Formats: sequence, C-alpha cells, structure tokens
Amino acid sequence: MLSKNLLLRSNPGHVISVTLGQTKAGSSRYSTITPTSHHYQQQPINIKNTRPSAATPTPLAFSQSPRFLSTSSTRYNLKLTTVTKPKAKYGGRFMVTLLPGDGIGPEMMRHVKTVFAIGGIPVDFEEINLDSMNENIEKVEEAITSIKRNGVALKGNIETREHLKYFKSRNVELRTRLNLYVNIVHIKSQPSIETRHKDIDLFLIRQNTEGEYSSIEHETVPGVVSCLKVVTREKSEQIARYAFKFAVENNRKKISCVHKANIMKVSDGLFLNVAREVSKEFPQIEFEDIIIDNCSMQLVSNPWQFDVLLLPNLYGAVLTNIACGLVGGPGLISGANFGDEYAVFETGCRSTGKNIIGKNIANPLAIMNASADLLQYLKLDYHAQLIRNAVNKSLNEARVHTPDLKGQYTTTDVVNFIIDDIRHQLLD
Repeated sequence: MLSKNLLLRSNPGHVISVTLGQTKAGSSRYSTITPTSHHYQQQPINIKNTRPSAATPTPLAFSQSPRFLSTSSTRYNLKLTTVTKPKAKYGGRFMVTLLPGDGIGPEMMRHVKTVFAIGGIPVDFEEINLDSMNENIEKVEEAITSIKRNGVALKGNIETREHLKYFKSRNVELRTRLNLYVNIVHIKSQPSIETRHKDIDLFLIRQNTEGEYSSIEHETVPGVVSCLKVVTREKSEQIARYAFKFAVENNRKKISCVHKANIMKVSDGLFLNVAREVSKEFPQIEFEDIIIDNCSMQLVSNPWQFDVLLLPNLYGAVLTNIACGLVGGPGLISGANFGDEYAVFETGCRSTGKNIIGKNIANPLAIMNASADLLQYLKLDYHAQLIRNAVNKSLNEARVHTPDLKGQYTTTDVVNFIIDDIRHQLLD
C-alpha cells in the first residue's frame, strides 16, 4: 500500500491531516449484588462494625495521602479530574454503569461483582450488554444514557470488528460522545514479576477523542482511500493543561510530549506547539519533546528517563501497550478515562482476550485494579484499599500468578485468594 500525507488548515486552531492510500483492485438490567449471585458462596461472617457505612468518612483520605499505597498500579490524585457532576446515589449506595463488553469481559465483571458483594461495597450496577455483535445503535444510546445518569462506569473492552467497513468502534463512540478527552495509565514495576527492566514508574496521559480516531475515512475513487486526522487547539490545550496540573498535583518532575511534527508539521506541530505554550505556565515542571520513533526505542531500552508522557491519540494507543508489556503485560494494568462530567474505568490495555474465553486462565488483576480506581474516585477509599491490599498480597506476597505471569494458578484461584484476604481484612 502506498500512502501520502496532506496537511490542511480548515480554520485557525483546527488542523486536518489527510492520509491518502492507494490499494489493490445485549439486554439492560439493574442488579443489586449479593454474595449468592455467583458460585463463590461461603458462610456469612460477623463483621462487628469494622466496615464503615457509606456516610462514614473513610480512614484513608486520598486528599491527605495521594500516594498512600506504594505497590498500587494506580496512584494518581483523583481530585485532579475536572468531573463535577454529582454521582448517582440511592439509599446511601452508588449506581455504576457496567459494560461487560466482549471476550473475557463478562467473566471478569462477574468476579468484580462477587468481590464487591463480599466486601460489602455500597455499589449497585446497571448492566448494559453492549458488545460488538449487536449492531443496534439503540444499545449504544442506552449505554450513553446510563453513564450520563450515573456519572461513572466500569467497562470491558468491545471488539472493533475491523472487517465491517462502516461499523464505528463502540469504544470510540463512547469516548467521543461522552467527551472523555483524557486517558491515563500508570505503569509501575511489581517486585514479584520478572521483567527485563525494574523500578519503572511512569504515567501515560493520552488525548482520547481526536487525531486518527476521528474515524473520518472514505474512498475518493475506486482504489484510493483517505483518512482525516483532526487536531484542534482547544483539545490540545485541554489535554496539555491536564497533564501539567496532574504533574504538579502528583509530584512529578518532567513531561515528555510525544509527536511526529518533523513529518506532520501542521497537525502534530499544533499539538506540540500548544504543549510548549502551556509548559511556560508551569516552570517547576521540566518539559521536553520527543519524536514517536525515538520514544518507542527509548521506552524499551531506557524507560527510567520518562516520568509523564503526553501523547496524541494514536501514539498513546501504541505506547500504552508497549509500556504495559514492560511490567508484566495486559493482565495487571488499569486505565481511566475522564471528561468534564463523566468517568469510565477499564483495563489499561484495550484487549478483549477472545482467545482465552472460558479457559479460566485470564488474569483478573487489571480489572480488579480498575474497580479499585473506581471506588477511590467515588471516595470509597476504605473499600478501594481492601481490594488493593488483596491484589498486592496475591501478586507480590503469595504470588498467585496466572499463566500470563508464568504461573500455574487459574482465574478462580486468584479471585478466591482476593476474596479470602478481604474477609480477613474485615475481621481484623
């Protein structure tokens, strides 16, 4: 395939990069979770008021200690998000939209619901079965309406179905329609995981709604296709300002802006120039720019030089997957998507794991970490800490590892360990 890049300026602050290619001729339901809703069924225990109620201040105030758990896969200050809409709460319990998605997503969400039930977590789920097999746009609208009503969601990945030319990614649809302009992933080494590099600790902050993911493609004439890469000053400044405020709030020292402005001089050039302008407002944060080619090499050879990576959409997708691979793979890392009104939590690597469906070998820790991030976002810090402690103990102390981490344990083994540890924490 041959390709050419054309750069157009539609109006001040809006840039479109055109890539020309020449080619050869589910149901919705409310569910209140109880310990009997899954096969993990044990005798009830007397908790003796060790668990605070939803109205009780949690003992681990995140505003006081934004980095309170050194082994957590996510340690960012959730106060930084610009979400201001109140979260749906009924009778002291939060309502959260649950999107199981495709592949191993439904399996993982069942485990999350069981863990929440065992932990007595004051969260109910409004479950929407939005997956790639359902082409009905009404399901997308139902999911969006639910998230707008509840303000927050826990999401499995939804397959893109790239063989259907005009089928728009449900993941992209949700991010753009809800204006979830920030995707943030924390990459951190775990002591029990054998990897080439140790002591990695960096954040990737990705613009989540623009660039090549604008999904504007068409065939101009038979055999010639074009793809529009849309970059705006408004969105570029929004993500850059978020990144710098994040760095200040979380005691980060340096931001590296990743780009390809040497080739895409107008589109990536706008993203880079806006980041440079914003950097001048934060002299306490070191700023550098790095070309995506070089950054990819540097990330796998010398990852310690990076602190916070500021990324356009497509480069963020690529480097996030590379970075996850540096610390153990997609089974460990959680990710979060933020906008001005809503938040959606998911795994850091947007993979459906369809090749391991039903095999009981999928690593549940990434979605467990995502669920803990969600709880922390809802200011249920005590309950988030229950899950984080159990995840850390299973991963780094007991080393209950699934095959992706060179272990012999099953998904059920890991989840049972987490459940047992949470039970013990509640009794302490």
